[in-house]
Amino acid sequence: MFVATLIAAGKLTDEVVREAIDRLDMTGHDVGAPHWIDEHDAADIFFQGSLVSARAELAKMDHGALDIVVQPFGDRTKKLIIADMDSTMIGCECIDELADYAGIKDQVAAITQRAMRGEVDFRGALTERVALLRGLGEDVLTQCRMERVRLTRGARTLVQTMKAHGAHSVLVTGGFTAFAGPVGEAIGFDRVVANELRIEGGKLTGTVNEPIVDKDAKLETLKSEAAKHGLPLAETLAVGDGANDIPMLTAAGLGIGYYPHAAAAEAADAVVRHHDLTALLWAQGYPRRSWVLG
Repeated sequence: MFVATLIAAGKLTDEVVREAIDRLDMTGHDVGAPHWIDEHDAADIFFQGSLVSARAELAKMDHGALDIVVQPFGDRTKKLIIADMDSTMIGCECIDELADYAGIKDQVAAITQRAMRGEVDFRGALTERVALLRGLGEDVLTQCRMERVRLTRGARTLVQTMKAHGAHSVLVTGGFTAFAGPVGEAIGFDRVVANELRIEGGKLTGTVNEPIVDKDAKLETLKSEAAKHGLPLAETLAVGDGANDIPMLTAAGLGIGYYPHAAAAEAADAVVRHHDLTALLWAQGYPRRSWVLG
């Protein structure tokens, strides 16, 4: 059995739910009665048939603020979340903001965007961008974090709710420990995996310590964490926005593209383009009354 979760906080109507049911029915799916998770916020439609066909058909719905997650029903409540940081758990790309303090934000951000779209290799792009930061004072890392980094709405609620229901959580990022450590602590992640900038004499050297956290490291983190906790990949959730996240998005039981670039959107099982991170709680069947508000 599969479940299609329709999410439109405060705007989900019976008519939109009925349209989804009709679309599934007309494409040969055996559809059950809908169930409100939270009235006018999120609703489930249970059905049997083709997961691929259902996703393709429901993706044709165009109702502005509607996000749709279609997945197998049995493993929808995940026991492990692996999350990207930049532009996912926080609202910026830290390396671009650091570059602003060096007066080269446009130059670095252009490379970042190409890497997130999958047009250039992430490792090479990281090396190139970090080299441009050579000589920047170590104190700028803290200044940048305090002035520029803000948690994404719903980040703490998502992670804290999942943990309260027995899940494990890992923040894994191609960004830097100077940002990821405090961000992970603020949100409540159990573990943080990130790149470490090399610093000598109080200044950035323009290099990153090995091993570099790239797409392969993100995938390996997903697999190793699942194995450590005795979980099948079906019980894992991955969320990210860029090409560097694709391997972990496709390997996880549910891969969510969060306001994703095109390459990540195409690879993900579902995308969230209209809501904050609490949409991932509705996707797992959690009503508001069971959320741990962050």
